[in-house]
Amino acid sequence: MSIPFIDLKSQYKEIETAVKKGIDGVLEHGAYIMGPEIADLEARLSSFSSVRFGVGCASGTDALVMALMALEIGPGDAVFTTPFTFMATAESIALLGATPVFVDVDPVTYNIDPEDLRRKIADVKDNRTDLTPRGVISVDLFGQPADYDLIEPLAHNSGLFLIVDAAQSFGATYKGKPVCSLGDVACTSFFPAKPLGCYGDGGMVFAHNEELYKLLQSIRVHGMGEDKYENVRLGINGRLDAMQAAVLLAKFEIFPGEIVKRQQVADRYEELLSSVPGLTTPAVAEGNTSVWAQYSVLAKNSEHRTELMGKLGAASIPTAIYYPKPLHLQKAFANLGYQEGDFPVCEEIGNRIFALPMHPYLKAEDQATIAETLKG
Repeated sequence: MSIPFIDLKSQYKEIETAVKKGIDGVLEHGAYIMGPEIADLEARLSSFSSVRFGVGCASGTDALVMALMALEIGPGDAVFTTPFTFMATAESIALLGATPVFVDVDPVTYNIDPEDLRRKIADVKDNRTDLTPRGVISVDLFGQPADYDLIEPLAHNSGLFLIVDAAQSFGATYKGKPVCSLGDVACTSFFPAKPLGCYGDGGMVFAHNEELYKLLQSIRVHGMGEDKYENVRLGINGRLDAMQAAVLLAKFEIFPGEIVKRQQVADRYEELLSSVPGLTTPAVAEGNTSVWAQYSVLAKNSEHRTELMGKLGAASIPTAIYYPKPLHLQKAFANLGYQEGDFPVCEEIGNRIFALPMHPYLKAEDQATIAETLKG
């Protein structure tokens, strides 16, 4: 049998006509860079997110870099974030010469732990004369919002900005609010595997503040001023491709329905997997919704994970581990001086977690097969 981990082919069958029409439209007008599809997409997604402005860009990484550049982050600045995330979150900080300061995660949601964040902010303020605390990048891991009722006032009361890394959570809500309406700036990714993904790379930055919006527009195109040959600041080549925007416009039409389907798949998993010995299914905090970018479960320990993934592999059922080595143990951040044991919750989860197939088109009978394989 073959159960796809993420089923983009089934999705394409739903939107094939709209996708081809959108791409043909770009080919007809020939505005491949910054074509009209960009502004249309920005308007639709910002409205969906209950935020004033959206700035399309070339990737989720560029979204983070642009946001940090607009907030004037650089050498000597400390930005607090989680080590249990994809490389891009902390990499964007380091690329600008600033220092990522890692914070352990909550054992249930796997998102940044507000109490540890409080401790780490105090530690840098009291003990690091070489660093100035400037901001926080929270991460909505696997599609679930972080604890913003605690994180946002903690950041702002400490004089720090808050960037919401919604690369995995676009479409999720926190106590009724779209995640990209939270924080000072929110960033998302349109990598193909994301809940709303294009057929290449893409991203978007969301902002409430008009001044910040104009800064982001300038930074996106080499720091341009009134025209592209007037450069008033340093920027990047961070433009979103018009064809990718056309694909996203087509996908966005069915996106709300796919969010509902993702929740149905998650609900079925919860029912089917509750009886698998030693397996812990994910929990969503009360008042929140997740878009289930991944469906990650916890085994009892690393040996148990190997056993369970082996059963699934033998049945040709794909799995993945997000993330096997947290960022504080990555060679790229060896200069920060972290070592094993510094973030015990994050490290324990990294040794136990693995992800099952998750997409809106996952059939109930395939989920039943996955559950039976895990029980066998």
